[in-house]
Amino acid sequence: MCRFFLRFLVCSFALVLFHKSPAAGQQAAAPATTEGDFVAKNFPFRSGESLPELRLHYTMLGKPAKDAQGRVTNAVLILHGTGGTGHQFLSPIFAGELFGPGQLLDAARYYIILPDGIGHGKSSKPSDGLHAHFPQYDYEDMVAAHHRLLTKGLGVNHLRLVMGTSMGCMHSFVWGETYPDFMDALMPLACLPVEIAGRNRIWRKMVMDAIRDDPEWKGGEYSTQPRQALRTALDLLMIAGSAPLYWQKVYPTRDTADKGLDDYFKARFAALDANDLLYAVNASRNYDPSPQLEKITAPVMYINSADDFINPPELAIAEREIKKVKNGRFVDLPTSEETRGHGTHTRAAVWKQYLAELLARSEHEGH
Repeated sequence: MCRFFLRFLVCSFALVLFHKSPAAGQQAAAPATTEGDFVAKNFPFRSGESLPELRLHYTMLGKPAKDAQGRVTNAVLILHGTGGTGHQFLSPIFAGELFGPGQLLDAARYYIILPDGIGHGKSSKPSDGLHAHFPQYDYEDMVAAHHRLLTKGLGVNHLRLVMGTSMGCMHSFVWGETYPDFMDALMPLACLPVEIAGRNRIWRKMVMDAIRDDPEWKGGEYSTQPRQALRTALDLLMIAGSAPLYWQKVYPTRDTADKGLDDYFKARFAALDANDLLYAVNASRNYDPSPQLEKITAPVMYINSADDFINPPELAIAEREIKKVKNGRFVDLPTSEETRGHGTHTRAAVWKQYLAELLARSEHEGH
């Protein structure tokens, strides 16, 4: 399941569905990783529900370092998008650009934490058995769970950096205003810090309605996946993650485009779970950090790309909202041969110079 999701929404929402990796000679090998699970006991959700045991899976690179006061000084939290997992950041286009020797987030220097969010990967999720009786989690629940993982599970009392892509981008804004003293810097990639509305909400509701309205969904208690619902959902997710310039290049004819769509569906349908997808998309329903953006004190480097279907630049929302963040900067990457629509967030080579600037600025400012 988690392997599929990495290729799925991390491709349409969050990833790189149709992205080709750089040449092997340009990639650094990913450093060694360790994995684990933390169980949060009696975890409360904002819906009023609770779980006696909430499992949170994580992947780590490097080791923590502490100052004389016992504060962790080198921890980096990187948050995935809807349907993704922490493992997505081990891909060559991300880890190969950032985690290797001498790179910006060199794992020999930083303690890098890549958690799976609630409902994702190897963390607790509806498909584990509760199905539609799983608690109706939202983004604030997901952030609170990761805060507990860090503080109670891993002993991390401070973060050098919070970085997130797509849903993780939105989580980054929630982190910044909920725990403003917990991090030195924030780097949200590919989102808007406002309520999800307009076209963004409509296509998400189309996905959820397709699942709920399929008779084969059976209120979430299906024995086989509701095929037509998932076909509709996959089609919508594919469009949401589209990159017009790149797609025209890789699908230059009718036949190549048709084959690309067929291959996409065949590769992704078998491992998809309707409840997991429904819950993951619905988790955005209460998101709206805009009224409290002034609470963010850490330096923020906020990145979108101009060819992003989900967060189109013509809305001018990012430019407006970043003014509320006293230490914030927004960069809208222009469409190019290197951008990949919404999935540009995972192509670190396109934006890592801004990460370098953020790390230098936040260190200088002493946050």
